[in-house]
Amino acid sequence: MVTTTPLEAELLALAGSVPDPELPVLTLEELGVLRAVHLRGADAVEVELTPTYTGCPALETMATDIERVLHEHGMREVTVRTVLSPAWSTDDISAEGRRKLREFGIAPPRVRQGGGPVAVTLGPTRTAGPDGASDTVHCPHCGSADTELLTRFSSTACKALRRCLSCREPFDHFKEL
Repeated sequence: MVTTTPLEAELLALAGSVPDPELPVLTLEELGVLRAVHLRGADAVEVELTPTYTGCPALETMATDIERVLHEHGMREVTVRTVLSPAWSTDDISAEGRRKLREFGIAPPRVRQGGGPVAVTLGPTRTAGPDGASDTVHCPHCGSADTELLTRFSSTACKALRRCLSCREPFDHFKEL
């Protein structure tokens, strides 16, 4: 069992409060990409950060923002280390993060039963789940389950563009990974 010192817990909370550069409505803690903070001396710290995917263009900005916040808190040396295993999953997004996405107008990723990898298949705009049933994505504007996929990629690679067939509003859906 790894023990966390009170200062490590405080630094973890500070680093976790940094907003995600692509989804500033979420903090890095809510997004689930901040893995750990380890003291490496009285004023040195190492932060473990897992990107949402290996090519994430926001990783450098996240690291820079974490460094700034921790330097402001008195840490002379801040090292942000990218950790790829275990891989980040949309299951890592907190309940608060999912709520904030919905309020921001982005359909949060669905909570998966049983975990494990998500199969990626190409098909019609109305997607089907593994059992052939419709994979329901609720509209964050009106709550309707009657939505369609417009394109698998939206403003970022981790989101898809959908449209509600009830209120006719387009919206982003944070894809399950």
